[in-house]
Amino acid sequence: MFESAQLGRKVDRETFAAREPVLREELLDAQLRLAAAGFSVVVVIAGAEGAGKGETVNLLLNWLDARGVQVHALGAPSEEERERPDYYRFWQRLPPKGKIGIFFGSWYTRPIASHSLGELDEAGMEDGLRRIAEFEQMLANEGVLLVKFWLHITKAQQKKVFKELAKDKDTAWRVSKLDWRYHKTFDAFVNSASRALRRTNTGYAPWHIIEAADARYRNLTVAEKLLAAIEARLAAVAPAAVTPAPTPVPMRPNLISSMDLRLAAPEGAYRKELARVQLNIGRLARELPGRERSVVAVFEGSDAAGKGGAIRRITQALDARYYEVVQIAAPTDEEQARPYLWRFWRRLPRRGHFAIYDRSWYGRVLVERVENFCSPADWSRAYSEINAFEEQLVSSGTVVLKFWLSTSKEEQLRRFQEREQMGFKRYKITPEDWRNREKWDAYEAAACDMIEKTSTELAPWTLVEAEDKLHARLKVLRTLEGALAGAVGAKR
Repeated sequence: MFESAQLGRKVDRETFAAREPVLREELLDAQLRLAAAGFSVVVVIAGAEGAGKGETVNLLLNWLDARGVQVHALGAPSEEERERPDYYRFWQRLPPKGKIGIFFGSWYTRPIASHSLGELDEAGMEDGLRRIAEFEQMLANEGVLLVKFWLHITKAQQKKVFKELAKDKDTAWRVSKLDWRYHKTFDAFVNSASRALRRTNTGYAPWHIIEAADARYRNLTVAEKLLAAIEARLAAVAPAAVTPAPTPVPMRPNLISSMDLRLAAPEGAYRKELARVQLNIGRLARELPGRERSVVAVFEGSDAAGKGGAIRRITQALDARYYEVVQIAAPTDEEQARPYLWRFWRRLPRRGHFAIYDRSWYGRVLVERVENFCSPADWSRAYSEINAFEEQLVSSGTVVLKFWLSTSKEEQLRRFQEREQMGFKRYKITPEDWRNREKWDAYEAAACDMIEKTSTELAPWTLVEAEDKLHARLKVLRTLEGALAGAVGAKR
């Protein structure tokens, strides 16, 4: 990938001085127009140590309006970040629409560095590059402008930079023993980097390889290419209005209509089993921190199917310090300004903790699909994006449980009417619930598609017959109990 880089390119002082004021004004003008545009910009500054990455970031920050730029100089993950999937730290820092996020240290750092040092095997490298591709494809699909720079120097140039820094007492601190270790493995680093860049050099997220030995050339070229990328996106023709997809119609019988809703639990047996399983869930949950595990439980289903009641029976068994019930409603302005999954990534639990979602990221392929709140392209690609998201959760040690609670249409009507008549339940019924009921078939069809396309070996759906609330609660609790026992290696 670096063979085509033109080495030895320079810019003299006079040329730089003449171009600088014009370029700065053009960048500021583009940034001002970006603030009103419907997209964000993510800039990746990468390269070998000694290539001037920090100086380039400082220059961009000086030339741009700092109020619209967020710089993320990422080193080793914090304790909080280590307790969550690797990409948690990057999702947390994604800029909102109208802003620029500069990543000085990014999702490329670990795969390239670890592979070049022999700490990451071939399978790990391939897995890392696959996740990068999935992440950047998703960002591009969400409208994020990705601008990636690799600042390239040779091994000899790196050695020269290190020696010059080391001999000056004011800059010697900038060269560490780790830097010299990286220098010894420079060739392996370049090979790993070249492989990564080839695999991730795409039309929607291309790499710009900049010869970085001359600071003026490097800085001028980075600024010019960033300006060109922003200007090109600002000038792009707005997409045509999307025609809504036809309302989904269920094929019957299907996996939801075939559920045996006659299943019920006698009250006496229910109370005895409830006490047993809650006690065991509490015991197993206390072992999670020592096993470096966490739990994400997702509840979806028809309105009034008993999701809240099932969730309460779980939380009764847990220490309140170690769980959060996340109620998902319409996204806020802050959430709408970022990629769809952002608001879910930021609420992931630490090790030993539970995050229980009453509605979830599946809203994109359910309510947003049925109500035409997003385009067919958005909800169609969401299946694979969700699968990739849940795969990262599981691979990081998170137990992912997904429950679909189902009742008959007649039972839903009975529960709606009961809620309207009982004062302390009136808050549970809204005009939206009645509107959703009119689209029962469409929601059933969308749910069948969702379950079929996202019930994976790592994160399968559990279908819960919820006509009888007692049966539904026990099935949910027993499923959770089994998952926890598997996670901590205990017998039920």
